[in-house]
Order: sequence, then C-alpha cells, then structure tokens
Amino acid sequence: MQLDHSFTVPAAPDDAWKLFHDLARVAPCMPGAVLDTLDGDSFTGRVKVKVGAVQMSYRGEGTVARDESARSMRLALSGSETRGAGTVSAAVTAELVADPAGTRVRVRTDLDITGRPAQFGRGIMTEVGDRIVGRFATRLEELLSAPSAVPDGPAPAPAEPEAVDLGAAALPVLLRKAAVPAAAVLAAIVLIRVLGRRGR
Repeated sequence: MQLDHSFTVPAAPDDAWKLFHDLARVAPCMPGAVLDTLDGDSFTGRVKVKVGAVQMSYRGEGTVARDESARSMRLALSGSETRGAGTVSAAVTAELVADPAGTRVRVRTDLDITGRPAQFGRGIMTEVGDRIVGRFATRLEELLSAPSAVPDGPAPAPAEPEAVDLGAAALPVLLRKAAVPAAAVLAAIVLIRVLGRRGR
C-alpha cells in the first residue's frame, strides 16, 4: 500500500534539514511513538495505537539513510505486535523542498501491514495517515518555533508511549462508507412498507 502526504513547516530548508538529522528530537513529535535506542543510523522504538477499546502495541527497529544534496531521507522500518501476530514494515521517503511558507515536506510511505489494522483498507489508512501527519507537523512546527526550549540530546523515554487513537481518526471515514449501504437499506425498508400498504 502506497500513501502520500505533505506538510509545510515555517523554517528555511537548511534549518529544517538540520533538525531532521536529529532523530532524538524529531521522533517524539510522532503521535504514539517512543524512540528507545539510537545508534548511528539504526534505532529501535515502540508504537501504541488504539481503535475503540482495542489497543495494539508494536515493537520494532529501523535504519535511516540520507541524501544531503537532495535533502531527502529514507527510513526502513519493521515491527511486530507485542501481543499478537500482526506485523508491519514500511519504507518511508521524506523530501524537503523550498516553499514560500518555509519548507514543504513530502512523504511517501510504502506500507505492508498484517493483523487487525489491515482490515481498514487504503481509504481509511490514508485518512488516518493524514491526521497523524497533521499532528506530527503541528508538533514539529512547535519544535522549530522554540528550538532553545528543547534540550540537546535524547530525552528520557517514557515507560509506555501514549496510544494514538486510530478509531477516532477512522470513524468519519467508516461513517461515510456506511452512509450509502445504510441509505440503500432504509430505501428498501420504505419501499417494502409502501408496497405492503398498496397490497392491503
């Protein structure tokens, strides 16, 4: 599954690119994620997501490769559920380009996911991705707006990441998907009642 997103941050491309080199500072901006270890271009971490009353926790690892001339970076990620058989792997490419508002970040994700989240399909996953990227962009903007308030080096990781609620993000899409079938069922019920009255 391929997903494309983009967002703009209010910083010059060189400043934004410098920040993207510091995963210890950028990772906490991602909702539901915690960076556990960082060793050069390799890292491990955890992600917790929630769909309604169901919570899923993933533990995984990844590597990052950068193209300085193109201001682009590629993340190779893989993980698995800590309590379940679900797996996830992704190749994420982020490209930074100049924009009148600062820097536009274009993100392409090639995602392969198994288990419970796989049932959502591309439409819902895109909607969920849009909302998560939106939260990430907001936190990144806050980080860029007040760099002096952020200490150097990695902050102590919390014991557990705060779950990002995919159910809340997916609900509007689920309702839209259900609207047409529900309307069809309602129309059928009305039609049956009308025909029943005419037959009496």
